[in-house]
Amino acid sequence: MKLSPEKSSKIRIALMGVVFTLFFLAVVGRGYWLQVIQNEETVARARRQYKRIIPLTPRRGAIYDRNGAALARSTSVDSIFAEPFRVSDVDASARVLAKPLGMTRAALRKKLASKRRFVWLQRKVQPDQSAMVRKLKLRGIAFTKEHQRFYPNGQLAAQLLGFTGLDPKGLEGLEKYYDSQLLGQEGFLVAAKDGRRKGLGASDKVIQGGSHGNSLYLTIDRNLQYLAEKELAVALKDAKARAGSVVMLDPVTGEILAMANQPTYNPNAYGRFPAAYRRNRAVCDEFEPGSTLKVFLTAAALNENLVQPQRLVDCEKGAFRVGGMTIHDHHPYEQLTVTEVLSKSSNIGSAKIGKILERQRYFDYLTHFGFGEKTGLDFPGEASGQLRRPNQWFEGDLAAISFGQGMTVTALQLARATAAIANGGVLMEADLVKQVVDDRGEIVERRSPKVARRVVSQKAAAQVRAMMELVTQEGGTGTLAAVPGYRVGGKTGTAQKVDPVTGGYSADKRVASFVGFAPANHPRIVILVVIDEPKTQVYGGLVAAPVFSRLAGQALLYLGVPPTERDMEAPLPPETLETEVAISTGVAQPERIGKGGIPYMPHCLGMSCRQVLQTMQAQGIDIRIKGSGRVVEQSPAPGQAISFGDEVWVKLKPPT
Repeated sequence: MKLSPEKSSKIRIALMGVVFTLFFLAVVGRGYWLQVIQNEETVARARRQYKRIIPLTPRRGAIYDRNGAALARSTSVDSIFAEPFRVSDVDASARVLAKPLGMTRAALRKKLASKRRFVWLQRKVQPDQSAMVRKLKLRGIAFTKEHQRFYPNGQLAAQLLGFTGLDPKGLEGLEKYYDSQLLGQEGFLVAAKDGRRKGLGASDKVIQGGSHGNSLYLTIDRNLQYLAEKELAVALKDAKARAGSVVMLDPVTGEILAMANQPTYNPNAYGRFPAAYRRNRAVCDEFEPGSTLKVFLTAAALNENLVQPQRLVDCEKGAFRVGGMTIHDHHPYEQLTVTEVLSKSSNIGSAKIGKILERQRYFDYLTHFGFGEKTGLDFPGEASGQLRRPNQWFEGDLAAISFGQGMTVTALQLARATAAIANGGVLMEADLVKQVVDDRGEIVERRSPKVARRVVSQKAAAQVRAMMELVTQEGGTGTLAAVPGYRVGGKTGTAQKVDPVTGGYSADKRVASFVGFAPANHPRIVILVVIDEPKTQVYGGLVAAPVFSRLAGQALLYLGVPPTERDMEAPLPPETLETEVAISTGVAQPERIGKGGIPYMPHCLGMSCRQVLQTMQAQGIDIRIKGSGRVVEQSPAPGQAISFGDEVWVKLKPPT
């Protein structure tokens, strides 16, 4: 059917109207989609077209010790960048920048001649470098602030803290484990540019700051950490040892007061040290505990009422064959009580107690003490130790594990288990962090001490503590661990290392250790000392015990624990760490009041002037001070009641 020209024209007009209507609706729909539905994405795309965004390193939260002393913090430093299109003379700029930046001219020339609009010349430069470059006032060279991690105490607690990279992501230690907490939101350097993607001038750059990360307050005490590292370093040097670790715990709370490792490194320049120096051996390394394990064997047998402290054990005159092997003692003992088996460290006596306890029961106690499993510490790379199932133990294995061979532990596991004996039989959860605080100072998380489980009864724990006290007295294996003025309990350990070539025990490589607590009547601190491959002496009682003695004496005085033995001379006060922030070198001893409200004279021998004043102020005693240095005389005598009108004085002399 042929349409008339008029109808044909109307149809064409209608079709055109439909097409334009659909086109209009499409445009409106697209506009609605972009401006309403995808508004944020569209705006961001537009910004990207006229802005260049360079991410800047976020500011990490700080890490403090238990008293608020800074262990790690972030500082603002300059980073230097170039805008090549604004550099007027590439060769001249490269020549004058080479020396302050420590770069070759060729490398600088390549960066400055780049076709890119933005290039980093050097990030996080030292203040003197930044000052030299600023003085040059070069066109196209600019600066921005970034945050750099700084460890104000150098190598102190280095393996615990770890370090960060340039980004600055945590790479090791607590910096890595708590990276998400410490790392704040990154800031940006925003540079505006025109349609040809050229910068609009030197004033076009805007820094948009990010947010600060959370800060950590650790259980570590910086002064005790310093003492542990100092004494451990001296011990390794004297013993010509390969490595060593020290762990200090509060037995009541389970908090880690210090965790030292040697050799160590400086996290401010971690790249200059071997990777082995950065290893937290106290948590990540395993070793056979040797005779220190006899403490837990004895505790288990006592708790099960299978033996009593005075029960006699036949030690076979120093040689005993079991499971196809011969066990030897360092001395040919005959009859020893269970108490003497521990204090004299008899392998044969321990093997016989292990036989009484038997495999499954002994294994259960070891696992309850925390051996063979991770402590759950908030630290990366923790080892669990090796403890085979009891169905894999032969007769000789039971005997060997009874005196600490055929299994491995970590230093933290051993110290934590000893703390359970010291506090009355309760195993505490291990922790390194007391609280987490945000950038406004508000507490995000606060942690309280937690009981993991009861391992042995209070009675059994008290019996073992009394036995361990005999270890440090005459006739015991750890007499060099004695601390003047205090009752001390502990246990020595000397274990052969496995030779990786032969698969058997090494003839000359040992791990010497000593673990103990003080004061023995009311333990305030547990200390484990581990010396790896000592050369001059190999026994724990000769190598590790003296380190314990020096550390315990200084730590107790620092913690304000009064001497328990008045007839013995107290140790010298500790040398504490002095860095950018002054900290107390001692804590005042608790007030001691006698009958009728009469105060006792504190033990001041060895104290500094400041420590004497702190102690006397806490007790409200007026005192006259003569001389300077350390206290060498005092009146009244330590522990003597101070009556009204008594002259109270101390005499100080410089240390010789």
